[in-house]
Amino acid sequence: MRLRRCGDDAVLVEVDSLGEVEAVRAAVAAAGLPDVVDLVPAARTVLVVTRPGGLPAVRGVLAAADLVHHPGAEGDDVVLPVRYDGPDLDLVAETAGLTTAEVVELHTGADYRVAFCGFAPGFAYLTGLPGPLRQPRLDSPRTSVPAGSVGVAGEFTAAYPRATPGGWRLIGRTDAPLFDPRRAAPALLTPGDRVRFEAVR
Repeated sequence: MRLRRCGDDAVLVEVDSLGEVEAVRAAVAAAGLPDVVDLVPAARTVLVVTRPGGLPAVRGVLAAADLVHHPGAEGDDVVLPVRYDGPDLDLVAETAGLTTAEVVELHTGADYRVAFCGFAPGFAYLTGLPGPLRQPRLDSPRTSVPAGSVGVAGEFTAAYPRATPGGWRLIGRTDAPLFDPRRAAPALLTPGDRVRFEAVR
């Protein structure tokens, strides 16, 4: 774990794996420090922002954090209904050496966790993708991916909350309200949440 000061009231915690990112995020969240105002996990970092004078308490939590055996903080359970009719479903199946039905079975049979959010508001990177579905991005990204598209890329799966460019392999689509700025909590998925996909027609 490496700590990098970010201004007077923030620290960037650098670690070596997504598991350690979750351990750091969960440890700081579970501590309930009143001066922590923002906690932003990413692929290999966690940014912790505090009120003035709040960093020493954060450093104390981090010094005691167990990055190996930390159980992780509890999040919400979310089920996303998906129509598995994406334009890259056949490509994913062919690359994995599976039938499309087997791709759907693998994708819906796994338990996922939101590791971090980014790229676009409400875009959640989910870990837990089965090995055969861990595939590279498209050679040529699409200029516009429709909102609700469900895709896979590398070790992650995700659903696009709005139409944006993107290079993930698209296997389906969901009508779940992934991001709504009018809600008290605009993003449906937040770090630590547990997610399952459910096939619908």
